Amino acid sequence: MKKVFSLLLVTTCAFSAPAKLVTQTIEYQQGDTPLEGYLAYDDAIPGPRPGVLVVHQWMGLTDYEQNRAVMLAQLGYVAFCADIYGKGIRPPSAKEAGAEATKYKTDRVLLRARVNAGLGELKKSPLVDPKQLAAIGYCFGGTTVLELALSGAGVSGVVSFHGGLDAPNPADAKHIKGKVLVLAGADDPFQKPEDLAAFEKELREAKVDWQMTTYGGAVHSFTQPMAGGDNAKGAAYNAKADRRSWQAMKDFFAEIFQ
Repeated sequence: MKKVFSLLLVTTCAFSAPAKLVTQTIEYQQGDTPLEGYLAYDDAIPGPRPGVLVVHQWMGLTDYEQNRAVMLAQLGYVAFCADIYGKGIRPPSAKEAGAEATKYKTDRVLLRARVNAGLGELKKSPLVDPKQLAAIGYCFGGTTVLELALSGAGVSGVVSFHGGLDAPNPADAKHIKGKVLVLAGADDPFQKPEDLAAFEKELREAKVDWQMTTYGGAVHSFTQPMAGGDNAKGAAYNAKADRRSWQAMKDFFAEIFQ
């Protein structure tokens, strides 16, 4: 009886072990450029699990992306926030952020190198199953994860939240290995109709498994509370679209990570 009781006690303790979210700042490099990312995972989950790369909006890696990484860790994934701009480069104003983002949007080779460096860092974690990888990005980051897919990276899928869809090298769509989910504001003034048409054409011709959902009444930055609530400015938070798009991402992951 004593042995049975001991076994029950050990089993009960094992199943009642509280989840512990672990977060770490990770320094890594792309070429000679020092970068600083952010890792989040639940250490109560045993064994390797899917890894999700998170790419920041134009203000650089902030608390916003780190909070998203924590949310992903709570879902059971290992999340890593990539740093595209470089260690310590966090634009303090919209003007400076625009200049920094433009630097990479006009040099897609460099942009791809930076985001692939982040993916490589995620894959280094022993907690990550290297055969189950995805990437999500916001605004500038949404464009970036599409470039990651276009580069031929080995990811099961990418999710762009209100990201730009312009692609200077549309023929690269043939290199996409995973699925693509685009989540956009139906009233986003920065989403040019010609870019949308070109985006659909390149993915259709390359026979990519893709889908797009647009949210009525939502403009640019609809997932970001710091954007305020005035749609007239072209960028504003929309709680309903935020909630729905996060659920769409979860459903997408449930499909690609079977």
